[in-house]
Amino acid sequence: MEQPQPDSMPQDLSEALKEATQEVHTQAENAEFMKNFQRGQVTREGFKLVTASLYHIYGALEEEIEHNKENPVFAPLYFPEELHRRAALEQDLAFWYGPRWQESIPYTQATRRYVRRLHEVGRREPELLVAHAYTRYLGDLSGGQVLKKIAQKALDLPSSGEGLAFFTFPNIASATKFKQLYRARMNTLEMTPEVRQRVLEEAKTAFLLNIQLFEELQELLTRDAKDQSPSQAPDLHRRAGSRVQGSTPTETSGAKPQPSILSQVPLIRWILTLSFLVATVAVGLYAM
Repeated sequence: MEQPQPDSMPQDLSEALKEATQEVHTQAENAEFMKNFQRGQVTREGFKLVTASLYHIYGALEEEIEHNKENPVFAPLYFPEELHRRAALEQDLAFWYGPRWQESIPYTQATRRYVRRLHEVGRREPELLVAHAYTRYLGDLSGGQVLKKIAQKALDLPSSGEGLAFFTFPNIASATKFKQLYRARMNTLEMTPEVRQRVLEEAKTAFLLNIQLFEELQELLTRDAKDQSPSQAPDLHRRAGSRVQGSTPTETSGAKPQPSILSQVPLIRWILTLSFLVATVAVGLYAM
């Protein structure tokens, strides 16, 4: 006889994911960095860095989605025309870095860790791609739209949308209706209780990977601001030309990876400091 689910465990996977990640959502909502971004305190350099990292991340995610598009553990969530972001990010990078952007964009240590995890999931546990796709794409469709308007104003970008293609979904007429469809498809996925629990845990992992990534970028921007003083200029030149040990080439693009521009940040700082992309996801999921 099947055991009834406790009241605290939602039946639908989408609701279970929202509940399981509620604590990290609350942290993201209260993060100082998020509050600053909402005030329009975002720089061009910071926006360029985050766009470059997103390119590597979505390249990895979408490569693994393509590998698993016919796998029943993910197939119902395959919406390449509506959701995939890599081509849009390529447009944005050309805007921000110029036509030779592939030779210029950074590839940080935390970005590499995120990319590595996406490849591990896609190749060994493709059912966990559900957590990453849900966290990324539905966040983009929700909170990302708020951040698009803020960035457009703060960075004085043209109203025609150059530099912000990432936030534009031309094949989705209604974000609200599409999110409803996506959640409904997600809730049809057949999972054992064990697999379901792993998906919930992977969603938390996705948040932590974002926290690590953007704390690293925030630290980089802070260091660069300090390095603007004349006394720090020689050190800045040396750091820009040095290569971090242990870096590995990207598996998802033809671009030659750039040397990592940060040393590894202690884990405790990853947990305590959040980024505006985590904020994007947090706002997005709460808005659904």
